[in-house]
Formats: sequence, structure tokens, C-alpha cells
Amino acid sequence: MIETLHPLVRWFHRFGSPPTFYRWAGNMQPWLFGAAILIGAVGLYLGLVVAPADYLQGESVRILYIHVPCAWMGLFAYLFVAANAAIALVWRIRISEILAMCAAPIGAMFTALTLATGSLWGRPTWGTYWVWDARLTSELVLLFLYLGIIALYNAIDDRRRAARAAGLLALVGVVNLPVIHYSVRWWSTLHQGESVSLMGKSSIHPSMLWPLLLMALATHIWFFASLAARARAALLESDSDKAWVRDLSAAGTAHAPGQS
Repeated sequence: MIETLHPLVRWFHRFGSPPTFYRWAGNMQPWLFGAAILIGAVGLYLGLVVAPADYLQGESVRILYIHVPCAWMGLFAYLFVAANAAIALVWRIRISEILAMCAAPIGAMFTALTLATGSLWGRPTWGTYWVWDARLTSELVLLFLYLGIIALYNAIDDRRRAARAAGLLALVGVVNLPVIHYSVRWWSTLHQGESVSLMGKSSIHPSMLWPLLLMALATHIWFFASLAARARAALLESDSDKAWVRDLSAAGTAHAPGQS
């Protein structure tokens, strides 16, 4: 029956086979963690040591080398959650349910870091840790959405039903993403406008741009590394009574991420 499906859906089903995904994620996980640490170390060194201080913000601008990549990552992670939730709801692909639910805590962590580092930056810049600014408020709503998804998923015993319910909430919450992105254009806010553009010329100096881009790359790689680790653990827990998990346990490889 699977041969009659659309090629993309067929690929999802085959790649989403628990033993296949478990082995593939285990092989990729150490490489992803290693790349994230290496690139992140270079990005932090360039941002915290090499890049010049801002002529207005002074040394406090260095907080942005963590704040901005975390903010980008929080939005990306939510899109990832919503996309996998949609795939799971439409095609009933189980691995997409697992990926969506495992990505939510990671996205929540990045969003919480965004709010925390933003507050640390706001104190010397605005004179206060928090203002009910449109960008800050919509970012806080994003954190609440993440927490709502996590809470709803853990409130229902049936994992498949729980993932579908939490996935619906994730899809509803997508409406907040353009609010976050365009808030500095739609309303008069204290939050500064965009200085990095993917489609046009960035207004930030290359000495500051490159550390930001490296940190953004490092956080994205770290996201997928963490996702691989969490998804593998979730598969082992949910399939503990399946033959493939018993075979792994018998071979002594169930907790060896780099082995197949």
C-alpha cells in the first residue's frame, strides 16, 4: 500500500521507520554536536573579543550575539513544530508527531534565553529590564505557546492523541509569528528595527555581522543535534515493547548514540 503513496509521503514513511530514524539520528548526533560547539566557539570569540563595541550601546551590544541568534532560533523551532504537526495531522506520520513534540521544549529554551538576554540588554539601554513593547510582548506570547504545547502534550496519556491535540494548538499559534516579525514595523516600539536582511543589504558592519551569522548557524545545528537526542529517547520509550528495541537492548546498543 505504501508504494501507491505520493513519493514525498512515501519517503517520510520510510525515513520515519523507528529503527531507520533511530540509527540515522544516532550516527548524525555526535557530528552535529561537535559542529555546533566548534562553530559556536568561533562565533562567541569573534563577537565577544574581536568585534568592536557599538558607538552608542558600548560593550552591552555583545549580549546581542547570543540574544539575536536565540530569537531567530525560537521562531525557526516553532515553524518546525508547526510544519511537523501539520504533516502528522494530514498524513498520520508518527515520526513527525515525535519530532514536533520533541522540538517544542528546545524552542521554549531558546525563546526563554531570548527574553532573558533581551532583558539584560534592555537594562542599560532602556533603563529597565522589561517594557510592554510589541516585540517583547509577542515574544512572551511565543513562550506561552510553547509551554501550552508542552503542557497539553503531557496532560493526555495517549501519546498519539496528545500529539494531535498539541499539534492543533501549535498550528493555531502560527498566527503569532508574523506579529513578532513585523511588530517593529506595524507599531511604534522601543525595540530597534532589523539590521540584518537575508533578501537585501544588511545595515550592520561585517565585523558584527559574521559573528551573528556564525552563532545563528551554531544554534540551528545545536537544535537538530538536541532534537536527534530527544527523538531517539522518545522512540525508545514509546517502542519499549517492540522487537527492534529489544534487539537493540540485547545487543547493548540502545544507549550508544553513534552505533547502528
